[in-house]
Amino acid sequence: MEQVGKFEEISITLPEPLNGVDTLSAVVGIPEWWPTGSRGAVAIAHGADATMDDPMIECLHRNLPLRKLLTIRFNFPFAQRGAPAEEDDDEVLEGAYRAALSILGRDPAAAPSHLFLGGAGLGGRVAARLASRRLQIDGVFLLSYPLHPPNEPENARANDLYRIIPPMLFVQGDADDRCDLSGLRRSLARVGAPTTLRIVEGADRGLLAQDKTTIEDQAGRLAVSAVVADWIESLL
Repeated sequence: MEQVGKFEEISITLPEPLNGVDTLSAVVGIPEWWPTGSRGAVAIAHGADATMDDPMIECLHRNLPLRKLLTIRFNFPFAQRGAPAEEDDDEVLEGAYRAALSILGRDPAAAPSHLFLGGAGLGGRVAARLASRRLQIDGVFLLSYPLHPPNEPENARANDLYRIIPPMLFVQGDADDRCDLSGLRRSLARVGAPTTLRIVEGADRGLLAQDKTTIEDQAGRLAVSAVVADWIESLL
């Protein structure tokens, strides 16, 4: 894969411990000649059953700098500890995400002018919740958004989405048991912000079609990365 810029492994020192964790592992992707162009930055959070090294998260993180975007991926405290996601409550998860965002502006001379939040599964849910807090952001991208518990479409949880003002991108598999597409469309019809929905046919919550080869899986990840990158560029 073509590499433009550099990727820096860092430790995020937290202002105060989050569920017993003092630091979080992270990787920052810095485009060549940063800061140039639109000075856009992107934070990417992983899901409940993964870490920041999830292949989909890593693929997206490594491809966005090709579009001159500053990026960061990071561990939530539960992933840092190697514990179940259920051990971290909403306050802990949001605190970790905010700590990652602070890294993007650590150099005032190279601070981004535009900011996008996103993530996969649980990471997307945390990003949406932060976006509903009226942060100064330009957009939110949600991969495999967990609209409801597995196979319980009648228990949809969309309140955070109704409070978001910036544009939102949803990338969903039509075989995802945590997001009934008809229910998602009904929810989006009530959202005031501009929304874009992209469907990956035959894909589960990992956004990969079943029974595919490793090469086809990688092609699928690259395709998802391109959808996110194109959407961000359209807003910039």
